[in-house]
Amino acid sequence: MEFLPLAALAVLFWVLIVRPQRRRGRAQAELVAQLEPGQEVLTSAGFYGRIERIEGDDVRLELAPGTVVRLDKRAIAARLDPENPG
Repeated sequence: MEFLPLAALAVLFWVLIVRPQRRRGRAQAELVAQLEPGQEVLTSAGFYGRIERIEGDDVRLELAPGTVVRLDKRAIAARLDPENPG
């Protein structure tokens, strides 16, 4: 009987913490795998830009005309939909 509250706590931890984190991780991995040059994206630092090219795990992102930065693919937080801004 003393084990039951501990088991319930472990299940609650799994449902509230572990499962959502795994789901977010899978969604991020899927986003990174689908990146293509020309897409508008938002970085985890809050910068908006257009992917110029992809080189392995790096992305060349144009933030403004003539301003290209190199980022790790995992720094891309979201892909923006050009048909549905905002």
